Amino acid sequence: MGYKFVILRPYCASPLTMVPYVTGTSVIGIKYKDGILIAADMGGSYGSTLRYKSIERLKAIGKHSLLGASGEISDFQELLRYLDELILYDNMWDDGNSLGPKEVHSYLTRVMYNRRNKFNPLWNSVVLGGVKNGQKYLGMVNMIGVHYQDNHVATGFGNHLAVPILRDEWREDLSFEEGIKLLEKCMRVLIYRDRSAVNKLQVVEEWVVQSIAKITEEGVSISPPYSLKTFWEFSAFKNPTAGAAGSW
Repeated sequence: MGYKFVILRPYCASPLTMVPYVTGTSVIGIKYKDGILIAADMGGSYGSTLRYKSIERLKAIGKHSLLGASGEISDFQELLRYLDELILYDNMWDDGNSLGPKEVHSYLTRVMYNRRNKFNPLWNSVVLGGVKNGQKYLGMVNMIGVHYQDNHVATGFGNHLAVPILRDEWREDLSFEEGIKLLEKCMRVLIYRDRSAVNKLQVVEEWVVQSIAKITEEGVSISPPYSLKTFWEFSAFKNPTAGAAGSW
């Protein structure tokens, strides 16, 4: 006699993000002399199709923090909703204090790990940077709650292609201009090598640049989107299958 196993689920069970639909690729963050710089492109991929080219993935969080996200865009929006509620609740105390980047990063690690344990993860890896009371802070957390802090961090393909460059060229006394130049070098490599990247950047400084963003003690500043100068006349780009074995 055979047995038939049936898994019962609540009729109104919420859908889970098991397969992301619209995703963003790498985010790169570094410390520099006066604050934090974070860069990301503005592409959104629908599967393997680069469908959207103006998605902002860098957002200011409260007075002292800056967030950049890779992964599912709708989950990033849900995460921003959580953070808006957190900042609003903190402001309601009206005690003269405000959440800093260390507290926000700790909150994000708990949220990601909690959702992972419910088998309903937020399909994102995020970079969180900020400056409070003269202390610079930069960390990341992925979709299962793994997190760390460092002088430079990256998500997505940036872990493989940008981090080696940062290890060679980052230094503690980088000026703002040198920091921007280093981030642009990393983003240029990603534009060449990552099919999900687009040549439309934001840089944020906790102080200034969107798609490069900057944050300092004085606040967050996100640059208008801009493009990098690229060169596509390398012989390997023109004929990538030259010398390859096989029928392709």
